[in-house]
Amino acid sequence: MVSISYSGKDRLLKPFIEFLKRTKKMTIILAGTLLLMAILGCHSSQQISQNADQNKQNEWMLFDGETLDGWEITDFGLQGPVYVEEGSIILERGNGATGITWLRDIPMINYEVTLETMRMEGIDFFCGLTFPVYESALTLVVGGWGGSVVGLSCIDGFDASENETCIIRSFQNNRWYHIRLRVTEESVMAWIDDKEMVNFLLEDHELSLRPEVYLSYPFGIASWRTKAALRNIQVKRIIPTP
Repeated sequence: MVSISYSGKDRLLKPFIEFLKRTKKMTIILAGTLLLMAILGCHSSQQISQNADQNKQNEWMLFDGETLDGWEITDFGLQGPVYVEEGSIILERGNGATGITWLRDIPMINYEVTLETMRMEGIDFFCGLTFPVYESALTLVVGGWGGSVVGLSCIDGFDASENETCIIRSFQNNRWYHIRLRVTEESVMAWIDDKEMVNFLLEDHELSLRPEVYLSYPFGIASWRTKAALRNIQVKRIIPTP
């Protein structure tokens, strides 16, 4: 370190010079700190942006509230009219199944579906949600067999009214119900209004569809002789934990 000596009038300047030295050091330290914070802040913002982009890539809103873009009206043969009204997809009552089938890409495993559905008229299922499980498929039935059965069709050849997933619960007309379906490599789970309805382990079981909803494969929603409404249909990919 270089030593500075002071003599004569310079002694009067000593406090001021020392102050300038300290101030210069503080300025350098402060500038460095601010630069480091800016770099870290920029990195953090980039990470947040990347995470947001990644989440966006893993989520699909399947209904824009205005059109049937991405869907086709399923040609069951005896279906009722299908149209969009006041932000909802309306499945009019037919003489069998009425529904829509998704035409675009969809995850085949490790994903979650959420939607809202309402039975407007009728006494049978108002949400038959057909979904893929690898190359197989199942249908989550909500309000079937006289209006009260919830379960998965078909498991080992047995439909929702006959297998282990069958639950009996009541539903009201003209009331929205929130459906959440989770499909992983190990299980299928389903909730209605955040209450668990189905928790089914896939291992050692054969999965299949009832003939009435074959045309819904791989992903579609139908009602049976019942007028129903659908809205807020969304699919989100699940990233398996290591």
